[in-house]
Amino acid sequence: MSGLPAHEDAMVTVHLEGRGCRLARGSTLADLLRLLGHAPEAITTAVNGEFVARALRTGHVLQDGDEILLFQPIVGG
Repeated sequence: MSGLPAHEDAMVTVHLEGRGCRLARGSTLADLLRLLGHAPEAITTAVNGEFVARALRTGHVLQDGDEILLFQPIVGG
């Protein structure tokens, strides 16, 4: 038993570009991008300083305290 109210125990707080963001426990990186309205192919992601490939986002469950960075990939010649 965590001592938290049931609704609090069902949430995690992640840090998105320096700001706290509350999500349902079990949310994935892909879920977060969907909530934010980002097209998956338009964003590059990192969690806790580690790159997370697009194909791995649906399986990457976010944990309380994770630091998430979103950035547009640089393309060019």
